[in-house]
Amino acid sequence: MKLASLKDGSRDGQLIVVSRDLKTACIANGIAPTLQRVLDDWQFMAPQLEELYQRLNAGKVAYSFDFQPHQCMAPLPRAFQWADGSAYVNHVELVRKARQAEMPESFWHDPLMYQGGSDDFIGPCDDIVLGSAEWGVDFESEIAIITDDVPMGVSPDRAAEHIRLLMLVNDVSLRNLIPAELAKGFGFFQSKPASSFSPVAVTPDELGEAWRDGKVHLALRSSWNGNLVGQPNAGIDMAFSFPQLITHLCKTRRARAGTIIGSGTVSNKDAAKGYSCIAEKRALEMIATGEAITPFMQYGDSIKIEMLDKNGKSIFGAIDQSLVEPD
Repeated sequence: MKLASLKDGSRDGQLIVVSRDLKTACIANGIAPTLQRVLDDWQFMAPQLEELYQRLNAGKVAYSFDFQPHQCMAPLPRAFQWADGSAYVNHVELVRKARQAEMPESFWHDPLMYQGGSDDFIGPCDDIVLGSAEWGVDFESEIAIITDDVPMGVSPDRAAEHIRLLMLVNDVSLRNLIPAELAKGFGFFQSKPASSFSPVAVTPDELGEAWRDGKVHLALRSSWNGNLVGQPNAGIDMAFSFPQLITHLCKTRRARAGTIIGSGTVSNKDAAKGYSCIAEKRALEMIATGEAITPFMQYGDSIKIEMLDKNGKSIFGAIDQSLVEPD
């Protein structure tokens, strides 16, 4: 099924069920007011939502309405936890190689992960509002999962059972602020502003055969100012599956229902597949010529992130945003 959160003036939005073709939706009347409420009691509420979803797809819901992505918040407008991994080690390797930094061998068997701000996500069509374009504004096209309650010490085999929903992510990064922050030895903070998520979150079964081995085997498309700049296959070159990322997160703690875990920037070793963030493009330029040519985002720039199924139909809807100055 496909779920979204409609803007209604509240912090958590109104839970709606969205049709498979993303054309119609209906409010989950009598089931749950918010997506977090569903995640807190998934076994009881998910079957009810699934039944409503099937009726919506069959055109048998009298109170359905046209689905409008720009009226949506992030599926989880705020979450108890947002942890972003770096499962595509090729991306890390390129960025480090560009600055002539050797990559530790451990990166191939011990995932990188940081904990981002989760109290104020951006809707899929909301503007990215930042105080300065001089901060080196970059998009990062990713995939994320939402879990239910996960016990500490969970194995990858068991971790897969805790994946409830998937989304797309724009993990906005401020590249020119990152070096000084990391030099302090305490990780990202100001260099990672609010992230954006796709209009809908979908259950794994919506991906069909494309969801296997804890990975999504489809191209993730990034269009910058209307130009397609990347379409790497998210199932290729993903060194750590989502169950492995869950296991990494839960090595020393539990994860509670509503935890979001990101894949990190989707990247293929085949450079012909393009890029999912500007930093990777600049890294390739540095490696080839010793100079980064491509600028970061400027005010007025737009970014669209979308994933299509084998029939060319959008699965999650599109993240479609512009970078703007504060009022």
